[in-house]
Amino acid sequence: MDERDDVYDLLQRGQELLDRRHHAQAAIVLERAARLEPGRGSILEALARAFYNSGQSERARETFEALLEVDPSSHYGHYGLGQSLKRLGRRNEARTHLRVAVALSPGTELYRDALARLGPAPEPTADQDAGRA
Repeated sequence: MDERDDVYDLLQRGQELLDRRHHAQAAIVLERAARLEPGRGSILEALARAFYNSGQSERARETFEALLEVDPSSHYGHYGLGQSLKRLGRRNEARTHLRVAVALSPGTELYRDALARLGPAPEPTADQDAGRA
């Protein structure tokens, strides 16, 4: 068995663990796959999901950002990054990525609902307006 087979097996095992909601275990397996084949979008997406669902929001943010470096048009990458940023209290940045996810995949209710739950963007304050002059 060569390294590609190993990576494929690790990815499959990680996906199965995600499906069974063993997110922390999936992250361990998928990290091994990512080390063997860095920059592979399918691995990064699964790993970011595992981090997010195991409560590792900062690592999820970093991994979704890595996914978007590989595939800037990944609507799920923008959605996941938005959700991670929201958990980290970075709501304005989250809103930006959720808007991109909706723009890239307008029929995806999951993305629209996540954006709607954030509510409208805050109105600029007088200080912010003065800084633009």
